[in-house]
Amino acid sequence: MSTATVRDSRTDDSLGGNLPAAITGSGQAFPPGHTQQEYWDGFYSRHIGDDRWARTVFLGAGCRFRHTAVDPTAEDISGWSTGSRMARYLEEALPLATAAAERALASSGIEGGELGMLAVVSCTGYTTPGLDIHLAQALGADPSLQRLLIGHMGCYAALPGLGAVSDFAVARRRPALLVCVEVASLHVQPGTRDMEQVVAHALFSDGAGAVVVEPGGSLLDPVRRTAGLEVIDVVARTDVATAELMRWDVTDLGFRMRLSRRVPDVLADHVGSLVDDLLARHDIRRDQVEGWAVHPGGPRILDVVADRLELSDQAMAPSRRVLEEHGNCSSATILVVIDEVRRSTPIGPGRFGVALAFGPGLTLYGALLRG
Repeated sequence: MSTATVRDSRTDDSLGGNLPAAITGSGQAFPPGHTQQEYWDGFYSRHIGDDRWARTVFLGAGCRFRHTAVDPTAEDISGWSTGSRMARYLEEALPLATAAAERALASSGIEGGELGMLAVVSCTGYTTPGLDIHLAQALGADPSLQRLLIGHMGCYAALPGLGAVSDFAVARRRPALLVCVEVASLHVQPGTRDMEQVVAHALFSDGAGAVVVEPGGSLLDPVRRTAGLEVIDVVARTDVATAELMRWDVTDLGFRMRLSRRVPDVLADHVGSLVDDLLARHDIRRDQVEGWAVHPGGPRILDVVADRLELSDQAMAPSRRVLEEHGNCSSATILVVIDEVRRSTPIGPGRFGVALAFGPGLTLYGALLRG
């Protein structure tokens, strides 16, 4: 692939030589759900027909359980207009975002009124006034709160969001909150045996993830490290020549996912060099990385990343566990995986972790984290 088709984007470790910002609290929220088999039996087998190949693909997506705010086994909205789906979006997204945000704030000991910035990420719905305004009100934020709404970016959007709130925390010396919320169940499509649609229906799930990010050190002691997972660096790479392989098309019947089977092959071309470039900026080797948080876009994507980065089954276990237990919640997923890494294989003090996410563009994002 010609290097002329690839764009690189990078951010500095911090601004003005200050210590990096750190993740000091996290929270998640999910609606009720069903096992994959229950979704197939209760809706999709009737929706697309009991096709043996479609059933094999659907049940082989790596998900044991998924969450749906709009439960297709109880309510069929596949014929709803986009307008009707968007009218439902705020009703479903706001409680999920609020619950995840409140849990993140509680775990960090920060009050909503102390926040300097709120960044909200979503690609599954739109409303004006935005979800960010409604969420700020629900959290009791100060009217001076700065807000950032990140849309259209898809599954990788949490990492540029994390970079933005981290830069804010370092530059302004105030805490920030990042909330990712997705309601993919709003976009169930009319019955089809198109394998791209079968895969999309089998993988995507609903949920919200949130993290509180605080400035490194403190106003009284600027050289003290903030307890938490430091955000050292964020990098991106976009292969514009393959942009059409993953799309989220707005149609009269909701948003329609286009997901080519070539996506893992394109990621395979770039993920190794992206990670090596990220680590080389800080004189770190791959074998010095203790924790790997990889966006579980699907089992084949995880297999490709594991192969290209030579990662062990243990290193990939948190990502595979999140896929199995929650499915792919788009932008919220990588925050859930980072949390899973922190619980199951904690990154030791002064040691490093890497988070990776992928999405439309085709775009890869990586973040270097330090315990």
